Amino acid sequence: MKILAIDTTASPVSAAVLRDGSLCGEFFLNVKTTHSQTLMPVVSSLLKNAGTEIEDIDVFAVNAGPGSFTGVRIGVASVKGMTLPLGKPCACVSTLESMAYNLPFKSGIVCSVMDARCKQVYNALFALDNGKITRLTEDRALSIEELGIDLGKYTDTIYLVGDGARLCFEAFDGKIQNIELMPENLRYQRAYGTAMAAEKMAEEGRLCTSDELMPLYLRLPQAERELKARLENNNKKE
Repeated sequence: MKILAIDTTASPVSAAVLRDGSLCGEFFLNVKTTHSQTLMPVVSSLLKNAGTEIEDIDVFAVNAGPGSFTGVRIGVASVKGMTLPLGKPCACVSTLESMAYNLPFKSGIVCSVMDARCKQVYNALFALDNGKITRLTEDRALSIEELGIDLGKYTDTIYLVGDGARLCFEAFDGKIQNIELMPENLRYQRAYGTAMAAEKMAEEGRLCTSDELMPLYLRLPQAERELKARLENNNKKE
């Protein structure tokens, strides 16, 4: 089975091709360029260098959120555009879950965190045991303080990954002794993890069609939140 996976949920953009569990190739760029300009050239170059035609791909995977609202939409729309004419299945992957696959050689707990602004993070926890990854929490949006309280329940080593990892590590300020900040090459989401999560989803029969593929938002976009707040204030005045 060949999987083409992409990630555009934060500043980096990446794409990977996985064949029967082996990584054929992966491109990763963190140069803060617009994903709408860089993604498809990256995918095209990757497929060419991997000696693979797009028609040869069996599953198209994408980190569908949480993450940047614009980035998520670009990734999901791109996969929809590639799969619709081919009729190929999609894997709607959690960005937070894909990051857990950065550390298959570790034992302990992966704490995936993305900066959601306003002292909040998108987060999920995963247990690592001899390469096996088990989800401990659902994807959630919570304050850094709430996350710190939750992490205090665990005695295993906790590995912080994601673009909110350093933010949390500094906020905890040594209060959680069993926590480690992963280096940058293991910290950020990348398409390899997306592909690995998609392979597991395919084995479990959890793929979807192009029409069914949708972004995974944990909260409304800022514009919608502000509109909701204004409407609620207007209702209170009336």
